[in-house]
Amino acid sequence: MKFELDTHTHTIASGHAYSTVHDLVKEAKNIGLKMFALTDHGPAMPGGPHIYHIGNQKVIPRVIDGVFVLRGVEANIIDYDGSLDIPEEYLKELDLVIASLHDVCIKPGTREENTNALIRAMENKYVDIIAHPGNPVFPIDEEKLLKAAKKNNVLIEINNSSFGKSRPGSKENCIRIAKIAKEMNVQLSVGSDTHISFQLGKFDYVEEIFKDINMPDDLIINTSIHKLINFLEKKGKKNIKDFKELIKNR
Repeated sequence: MKFELDTHTHTIASGHAYSTVHDLVKEAKNIGLKMFALTDHGPAMPGGPHIYHIGNQKVIPRVIDGVFVLRGVEANIIDYDGSLDIPEEYLKELDLVIASLHDVCIKPGTREENTNALIRAMENKYVDIIAHPGNPVFPIDEEKLLKAAKKNNVLIEINNSSFGKSRPGSKENCIRIAKIAKEMNVQLSVGSDTHISFQLGKFDYVEEIFKDINMPDDLIINTSIHKLINFLEKKGKKNIKDFKELIKNR
């Protein structure tokens, strides 16, 4: 199983990460990763960047030292109605939008409340990925979530950092989500959720799970940069056409 891109990364702008854009590019080139998405936290995260930081990503080149860079965000879901901490005027300019629950931005609710928050977030046409839904701090109805993901054409993330120290107790939930996704034919993304460049493209825990359950490659968006770009184009991302010619022969 070969992964060509990482859809979930953080820079020093997130406030609790330790690498720059240049650091990530250097590491991507070092490990042979073709593309990554910059997805710093939204401003509701304590220590997170000002909204202008998210909006000004237009200054970031599409290709840096041979590595393709997507302009994105990890938006915080801030209520059980699925509201995000990023205004629509900013969301519509981004290449990729992740939405996720963090207990410093929203108090964990009941299983029904948490599930509803994620589903309502997925109904936002600008949301592309739901991150780390296996977090046991936010119990959810996995089947209901995956049905909604399929209906709304949203990727569900299996987050590699959740198997370490980030979200203890996530493993069994992630395995269950991956199995249901396989049964329902729901596409998944794999995110390193790197907060330092050396973790970029590290998917070892997730890869082990995928091998154990014989997850088909066609359900994993990270196995091809063309697959991700086509997905984002179908989602109606206004600026993604910039990549079509750039990746033509890659």
